[in-house]
Amino acid sequence: MNITGLQQNITVQYCFPDNNSSCRKEVRTGPAYIFLFILLSCISVFTVFLNLLVIISISHFKQLHTPTNLLILSLAVADFFVGLFLMPVKIMELFDSCWYFGKVGCYIFPIINGLSLSASVCSLIFIAVDRYIAVSDPLLYCTRISVCKMSVLIILGWTFSLFYNVMYLYFNDHFLQSRVRCYGECVFFVKYSWVIIDLVTVFATPFSIIIILYSIIFKIAIRQARAVRAVTNGVSKSQGEKVSNSSETKAAKKLGIVIFVFFTCWIPFYVSSLSVENVTSVSIVWTVFGWLTYVNSSVNPLIYAILYSWFRESTKFIVSCRIFRSSSSRLNLFPEHF
Repeated sequence: MNITGLQQNITVQYCFPDNNSSCRKEVRTGPAYIFLFILLSCISVFTVFLNLLVIISISHFKQLHTPTNLLILSLAVADFFVGLFLMPVKIMELFDSCWYFGKVGCYIFPIINGLSLSASVCSLIFIAVDRYIAVSDPLLYCTRISVCKMSVLIILGWTFSLFYNVMYLYFNDHFLQSRVRCYGECVFFVKYSWVIIDLVTVFATPFSIIIILYSIIFKIAIRQARAVRAVTNGVSKSQGEKVSNSSETKAAKKLGIVIFVFFTCWIPFYVSSLSVENVTSVSIVWTVFGWLTYVNSSVNPLIYAILYSWFRESTKFIVSCRIFRSSSSRLNLFPEHF
């Protein structure tokens, strides 16, 4: 898309004409912006709808009330907030330079923004840890991991995310709003030192944990597949190799998808942020690469839910409104197991 073309057809007005200290208003129009508006709006609706399906499925069906699914629920809630609140506001900022939600909204929005993204990352880490325990010690998994323990862990993760983001905003002087030049502006500046801190806390450390754990899971899956192949009775050598290779392939695909998506969506933002001394929320870095981090919230449910058969079954019940029937919460979503 031609950036020069996007910068055309800009009419200058005032955000609040009755206020003498009002900021100048830039309304961006033209075919390119209309296309961008439709595209981003579709992404927002898709993110909300897909994550809402996950939330309703796990919350409604008792069969899905497991520790692992609680983590998927936590991830879906965080991603749901991204699609419902963050994406629409960011779409408005792309087409209208004014901030219409007041000072309180300017204080709260970055907290919601940081909390949703940080909680999403925390959920990804917890899912990796949960899968590691399940694969490395499957016999003791049920005794070590329970719904109650997982619920407490999720609450601690969200609490830490909230605390970190409040401190992040406080030490970047966001609550002072001393850099606001006029009424109708909401700009967030990040000091370079906190760019580094955020890089380590929100990206480098989680990414390292995830890649290490999934690498171990991949190795365990290969070892277990070879063990199954070695002890399989009544199966020909070629068939055993086929089963083993299939397990290895599935493990490799899941590992590759998780790491690739997380890496692709997050690293451009942080690498670009390192190239400047101070990052502002209205810069092109936060606009373009910031949207990549939001897109990760659209892809997460595809990775962690759509690949599960129970999600496809529960979606059928939700779309057909059969969940409103009595005792629908006790429906069996795994008929092939019986």
